[in-house]
Amino acid sequence: MASNVTNKTDPRSMNSRVFIGNLNTLVVKKSDVEAIFSKYGKIVGCSVHKGFAFIQYVNERNVRAAVAGEDGRMIAGQVLDINLAAEPKVNRGKAGVKRSATKMYGSSFDLVYDF
Repeated sequence: MASNVTNKTDPRSMNSRVFIGNLNTLVVKKSDVEAIFSKYGKIVGCSVHKGFAFIQYVNERNVRAAVAGEDGRMIAGQVLDINLAAEPKVNRGKAGVKRSATKMYGSSFDLVYDF
């Protein structure tokens, strides 16, 4: 079993860290996360929090493989949001900020309201 520590203060280790968002932590446990992500390389740390987790790998190559292999995967009824901890996804809406339908779906939809 990996350590509970994922070192966010060491800049050298930031590129070897995976952020796992939208994780159903009521069902998915640390051992489950480690089992899923161990196929991408040696895990040196794993910390699970309410709704998300971090995995610390030995190197960045393992992280990129894990992101490519697991992002968007459905586990315990929820689609995982996975990315490098050092490189948060861009164009992500902020909590509480509403996005227009045009931005979300494009302008190709004709919205006709006939009341």
